[in-house]
Amino acid sequence: MDLREIDYFLAVARTMNFTRAAELCGVTQPTLTRAIQRLEREFGGPLLARERGNTHLTALGRLVHPRLEEIVARSRALREQATLHARLDEADLQLGVMCSIGPARFGSFLSRFRARRPGIAITLADATPERLCERLLRGELDAALTALPAGQAERLRAQTLYTENFRVACAPTHPFATRPVIRMRDMDGQVYLSRINCEHREVLGDALRALGATLVHACRSEREDWIQSLVAAGMGVCFLPEYSAAQPGLLLRQIEDAPPARTVCLVTVAGRRWSSALGCFIAATRRESWQAG
Repeated sequence: MDLREIDYFLAVARTMNFTRAAELCGVTQPTLTRAIQRLEREFGGPLLARERGNTHLTALGRLVHPRLEEIVARSRALREQATLHARLDEADLQLGVMCSIGPARFGSFLSRFRARRPGIAITLADATPERLCERLLRGELDAALTALPAGQAERLRAQTLYTENFRVACAPTHPFATRPVIRMRDMDGQVYLSRINCEHREVLGDALRALGATLVHACRSEREDWIQSLVAAGMGVCFLPEYSAAQPGLLLRQIEDAPPARTVCLVTVAGRRWSSALGCFIAATRRESWQAG
């Protein structure tokens, strides 16, 4: 069904005059007549009755008329929405965020981005790096702020934003609280609360074992807030990325000989065309001085 044919039929239905309808549509009367005839063949019967001095809708015409008006209205609304989306007046951006990334480095950036592009609504979804990459490849996310998992380099494109060191989190009553800097070997014998979603868990563990340091594991959880709360309560210590959203009552101590820092990237699907909203977001991240933060 051609939308032009529907427009021609609706024009006749408004004017009840083929000549006037053709003028309104900017076509010749034969062109308009042939288009309506094609529409009638598609519906299986006449939509308009043409009598001398009296053009009117048939019963079939009266039946389909409101539905065709609805089709045209929806099509017009969709075109308007698409135009607004292309102009970034009403666009959406689905952004994945690695669950262990804190908002410290992104809060002010997103606020400035919103001020420059108020028409772009951002939805944030947190997950593990593996899960984020799966959702990216399925088209559920436009981009993701994450560390790029091994084995995904060919299918995904990663734009490095910043590197992030690890800190030891402890309660104000812990012996580490009086020391501005500690060493990895100082972790030997410490009661440890494990963040299950820490993507560098094995790297940190290998570094401890190389120094002969052994942790006393007391609790494991996927919930960052629970682990941090237990550390603040004095139950033990944990490793945290330096820009994590540390809860009140939590102290972060620098590690003198920590393993290599993790790299946080903006990850997109290689070869996939960017939406206008994503293109603006990526351009903004490239202008940002991430390392200066």
